[in-house]
Amino acid sequence: MSELKYNFTDKELKLLNSNKAIKLLLKDKNNINPEKVLRYVKYEKRLEEFQVELIKLQQWAINEGKRICLLFEGRDSAGKGGAIRRVTHHLNPRNYRVVALPKPTEEERGQWYFQRYISRLPNPGEIVFFDRSWYNRAVVEPVNGFCTNEEYERFMREVNNFETMLTNDGIILLKFYFSITKKEQAARFRAILENPLKRWKMSPVDEMAQELWDSYTEYRVRMFAETNTKNNPWIVLKANKKTSARIQVIRHILEKVPYK
Repeated sequence: MSELKYNFTDKELKLLNSNKAIKLLLKDKNNINPEKVLRYVKYEKRLEEFQVELIKLQQWAINEGKRICLLFEGRDSAGKGGAIRRVTHHLNPRNYRVVALPKPTEEERGQWYFQRYISRLPNPGEIVFFDRSWYNRAVVEPVNGFCTNEEYERFMREVNNFETMLTNDGIILLKFYFSITKKEQAARFRAILENPLKRWKMSPVDEMAQELWDSYTEYRVRMFAETNTKNNPWIVLKANKKTSARIQVIRHILEKVPYK
């Protein structure tokens, strides 16, 4: 009956007969949706294939002493953290780090802006994931009044040269931007607030994100215009659908990093 109604191929039926698919189908007996389950099982299968390649990439980086620096940027609740968790899920934890810095201390505020990021850059054989990076100063800080206009303009003048210095020294740098719509961001915020296990994710900055949407857009446009360089371009991912964004980001990592 299912084959006639949904017109599944033999390969798809085999996937639906897997233990994982059966558990998902039985999870909600009153609303069985084989097509939705099939999409998710396909996603999980593709994700696992990519994660196998990521292990090969990491081993190459370790053996060759390569330094890989991945920046994950985007609006609040765009899915950056979830994507990083899928990328790192099966990697050797001794050879990667996730950097998500809190607001700078008074001492750090008196330092050159890039200084606290330099100390977190990858060592030979290491991959570093920045869950937000120095680009906080390009968008989040000016929008929320966390830096002066002079500090912002100085950053915009210096950032391209800073990144050129990194790549000239051999660091492999990839810059990802997770793009979501205003409507999708609002929906994700509602889901977070309704879940007592996730409410901690909502910060005062998040609470103002919808109200300041247009201001974020203005600074983001300038960021792309001035920092999307030939050697260090932005990779923009459509992230309204989280599963798609996660597959996209891993695909780009595997394509851009010249591992063997």
